[in-house]
Order: sequence, then structure tokens, then C-alpha cells
Amino acid sequence: MKISVIKSALENLRSDLLVLPFSSTELKDEGEKRLLEIGLEPQVLKDFKAEAGEVVVLYPSGAKLEVSRVALLGLGEGKALEEWFKGAVAISSKAVEMKMDTIAVDCSGIEALALATGQSVETLAATFVEGCYCGSYRFDRLKSGKLDKKSASKKFKGITELQLRVDSSVVEETEKGVSAGKIVGSCQKNARDLVNLPGNYLQAEDIATAAEESGKKYGYEVTVFHKKEIESLGMGGLLAVNKGSFHPPTFTVLDYKPKGKAKAVIALVGKGVTFDSGGISIKPSEGMGEMKSDMAGAASVLGAVEAAARLGLPLRVIGLVPATDNMPSSKAQTPGDVITTYSGITVEVGNTDAEGRLILADALTYAKEKYKPDAIIDLATLTGACIVALGYSVAALFSNNDKLAEEIFQAAQHSGEKVWRMPLWELYDEQIKSDVADVHNTGGRGAGSITAAKFLEKFIDGHKNWAHIDIAGPAFPPKGAGKSGGGTGFGVRLLVELLKKWS
Repeated sequence: MKISVIKSALENLRSDLLVLPFSSTELKDEGEKRLLEIGLEPQVLKDFKAEAGEVVVLYPSGAKLEVSRVALLGLGEGKALEEWFKGAVAISSKAVEMKMDTIAVDCSGIEALALATGQSVETLAATFVEGCYCGSYRFDRLKSGKLDKKSASKKFKGITELQLRVDSSVVEETEKGVSAGKIVGSCQKNARDLVNLPGNYLQAEDIATAAEESGKKYGYEVTVFHKKEIESLGMGGLLAVNKGSFHPPTFTVLDYKPKGKAKAVIALVGKGVTFDSGGISIKPSEGMGEMKSDMAGAASVLGAVEAAARLGLPLRVIGLVPATDNMPSSKAQTPGDVITTYSGITVEVGNTDAEGRLILADALTYAKEKYKPDAIIDLATLTGACIVALGYSVAALFSNNDKLAEEIFQAAQHSGEKVWRMPLWELYDEQIKSDVADVHNTGGRGAGSITAAKFLEKFIDGHKNWAHIDIAGPAFPPKGAGKSGGGTGFGVRLLVELLKKWS
């Protein structure tokens, strides 16, 4: 998507769609005037309330415009960054739906909006671009088009050009925001692509390859440990989950080092289960196809590290991705097995479908031991219990540090990728005690997301600045919960916002 910042008069703009954003206050005070100035009849405003994400498309005839369509875009009260993002998602999604290649957006009111939201023009520009990447996203790379040969030759390739019209006083600041927004938006898009790939297109080695290609392109180091090396390291959790698989596991480490001294060292750990059948404790068949998304944490970590490198953040950011699928076979681990993790801690496996915490256990200990980071954050589609508690829009946050938890919460509020903090009280330790090993990998039906977090806490080796984010709900919401079904790339914008705050 080509994105440009322009100063042209509305009458001179040429695009498939001209977008006029309105907050509810602007609509009331200036709506009729703005439409009359460009030759549009104001009667349409009777059907437009300027609610956040509301879109009304007009077909002007005889207006003082070079465009064939005009869209009124609602921003709600215009006081929240989230409303601005929601508007960008809505208009870009509508443009794709209507197969419009080029969009021009009248952002001449961006300074006033920045004042109303308490944000900078740069932040608003970046957010709008990120929203356009989000709303225009469609996963169609596996469609051949052979069943629709008539339209195959005219296949719509998505939005090719986005123009943001601003006043000359804010061109430079807007361009900075556009540049940052393109980076974060494209990194989230890449994460979504990985999550949406089915298991026969994406295995552990493919995740490693994606990381290597990104590192080579954007100048950061990537190290891939293959099965023999993982065995030498003694990563018993990752190896146990992989026992039933035809495909070998990988453990990938992405290491972005900034120019000059890093302000902090941050470790990001992402669960990379490329397909989760549940293993011997096999899942019900209904919905099992969605288990291709069980590597969404890994995809978000890959996206966040790449974004940090491309933005040139003054932090050392290390991504750690243990990856495998979880399959049943004659060689698979079985309920009742006792395994020894990288840390030396032994685990009784009560349920082979509680596999994500086993591979994360190895990676968390490795992160603490090898890099001594200032903070460790892991992301994982870990528990269905999290969806029961918080639904499909909000991730569960667990942390042993109040300051870190608050920083993540605020970054989530700013990015719109919301989290809610859950308890990590010691009383939950009772549920994961084992009679035959150091710890049990399940804690029973009650408080499932909490006992999973308590399990992970055993493997951070006493680190005082750790957080676990269970993204089971928002990483892959059911179709209908958003404009486009499938992977959302949840966590990329959240992590990047947090890293930027620490920069």
C-alpha cells in the first residue's frame, strides 16, 4: 500500500473514494457547511450520526469534486484514540468491500483531533495507518481463482494507495506518523498471515525460516536450534510435546541490538504450537481446525521484534520461540508421564492438551539464564478458560510485578489491544501440586487460566519482572466477532507500544 501525505484542495483530489471524517461535535457544528462547500446536499446528514466506525457512502452528482464517491466517516465523540483507530478500520474495510483501489482522507482536522484526544499528530497519523492495514486485511493467498475464471483476470488486489490530506503546518509530523504506522501495520499483517496459514503450510521449521528471513532483511541476529541441539540443551518440555509429531521442533531466538548502549534488555517469549490436536488427550473435532492458530503468540513476538528493529528502538529486544505441533501417535507422550524440563524441574503430565505451558517452561528458563533481561513477557494462546472469563476481545494479564502490570495495561489501553489483570495468589499453587513430580501441568477445571500462569511462574527462576499474557480469545476470534475472521495479530501493537514507552 502506497501512503502519501498531501496538501491539495479537496476539489483537486483524484481517487476512488474521498473520506470526510466527523466527530459528533463537528457534525453538529460544521456538518452542513462542510458539505455545502464542496457542492454536496446536506440532507444526507439526517441518516448519519457520526458514531465511531459509522460509514455512509454518497454518490455526488454535480459536486465540485473529481471523485465519484464520498464517504462520511464517524469518529464518535472524537476524544479517544480508539475511536480514531476504529474509524480507520471501518473505512478501509468498506473500501475493500467495494473494491476501491485508492482512498483520499481529509485529515485537515487532525490538529484539533490531537488536542481533543491528548495525542500528538504523529500518533494519530500512525494509528490511522495501522487501522487501515487492519481493516483492509484479507487472507486469500491460498485461493486459486479457478472456480471464478471470469473475475480472475480482474482480481481486486486491495487498496493500492492511501492519501492523507493535511494542512501544510503538520505535513512533517504526519509523515513521521505514517512511516511508523506502516512499519507496525505491516508487521501485524505478517503476524496475521502466519496465524492464518494451515498446519500443512506452516510447521516449526517454517516459523524459524520466517524469523531468519526477517532478521536478514532488517539487520538483527536470528539463531535456530534444531532437534539435536534442543536435545543437547535438555529442553524436555519442548521435546515431550514433539514426541508424537512427524515434524521436528525448533527453538528460535531473535536478537535485536540497537546502535549504542541499550536502555534495557527485554525478552519476549511466544508459544509456537503450529497445530494442536491435543495429543493423546485429543480435542473434540468441532473447531479443531482453528487450532492452527495455537502459534499466535509466536507470530506476535516475531512481529514485535521486527517492528522494534525497523523503528530503531534503543532497546535490546530478544524474541524466543519454541515451536512444534502437538499430535497423537504411538510415540506421543501420554497422561501420567513425568518429564524433566530445561530448568531441571520435573513435571507430571496430567493432560497432553496442556502442552503450551510445557514448551514455554523451557523458553522462559532459557531467557532468564542466558540473557538476564530486565523484563520477561510471554504471549500464548494458552487456555480456553481465559475465553470463558474475558471473552474474545480481551486478553488475560498475569504478572509478579505491579509496575510492569500497570505499564502493560496502559500500553494496552493506548493500542486498543486490551488486557485485564488476573490474580497470581499463592493459594492457587495447591492446584498444581503433584504426588510424583515437582509440579503438575494441570490444576483441574476451576481457575484454569490462573493455574496455567502459576505453572509458568515456576520456570522464571525467581525473576522479579515477569508477565504472562493469555491471548486465547483475541488472537483468533470467531467469524462475526470482527470484520475479517481468522488471526488478528493481537499483541503486536501492544508490545510495540510498550517498547516505545520504555524507549
